[in-house]
Amino acid sequence: MFSDPYGRDVLSDDPHRAPESLIVHATAGLIIEDVQSGFVGEIIKVGRVAGSWQFQLEDRRGVRRSFPMGRGYWIEGKPVELVAPAPRPKKSERAINAAGSLHVARRARTARESRIWVEGKHDAELVAKVWGEDLALEGIVVEELLGVDRLEEMIVQFQPSETRRAGILVDHLVSGSKESRIAERFAHLPGVLILGHPYVDVWQAIKPAAVGISAWPSVPRGEDIKEGTLRRLGLPHESAADIGRGWARILSNVRSYKDLESSLLGRMEELIDFLTEPEAR
Repeated sequence: MFSDPYGRDVLSDDPHRAPESLIVHATAGLIIEDVQSGFVGEIIKVGRVAGSWQFQLEDRRGVRRSFPMGRGYWIEGKPVELVAPAPRPKKSERAINAAGSLHVARRARTARESRIWVEGKHDAELVAKVWGEDLALEGIVVEELLGVDRLEEMIVQFQPSETRRAGILVDHLVSGSKESRIAERFAHLPGVLILGHPYVDVWQAIKPAAVGISAWPSVPRGEDIKEGTLRRLGLPHESAADIGRGWARILSNVRSYKDLESSLLGRMEELIDFLTEPEAR
């Protein structure tokens, strides 16, 4: 073995070489020191300005300054290179849908012969918004009765059976109501299930808190429920267009099943179960 008469490489440990910077994603709450200005503060905002990523610091006196991403910063006395926040992970395919079911990444099946009938357009739109994904996956089509008075006509045309079923959602299905008397006439038929909620109109099946009110207005019997509701909410109500815009505004506040009353949720789940039993088609 021979010793090295020149010793170790004197250039291998340059005291003037800047230490390597650690890459850090800029996120709110980090305490950063800008080496050039000496400004120290907490990151309170991160975003793009004119296409470039920047972050904003606030010092202990409340003074705020913005800086570009890159090198030249310290965290706890150590050099760092600040970069844009890491992208958010994609939502899992097992996410919960609006109806509270697990989201399933598959195509809708061919439509069944069995159907769900609801009284009108607003009922159909509400059902589609909350249960649309589940219904598409099960191949269940929702049709409008255009009023419970047409129930007999629809049943005669449809000819329900144990395999060709009709699940019917009725408004104001309470003892002594017109709707309950009509429902009683057809409830015994094979392949027919008639369920309903207690509200005069499906609007009231939406929780008031979802719309930003403490309770739905009380509309006297004999006054149109939709016009009366909008009038008492201080919204335009004099024309069909007013009613449509009012309903659209109300419906926009429904995000999921959590915004609906349990009296509607339970009935819809029962109807879906009835139409998807193995013997139904």
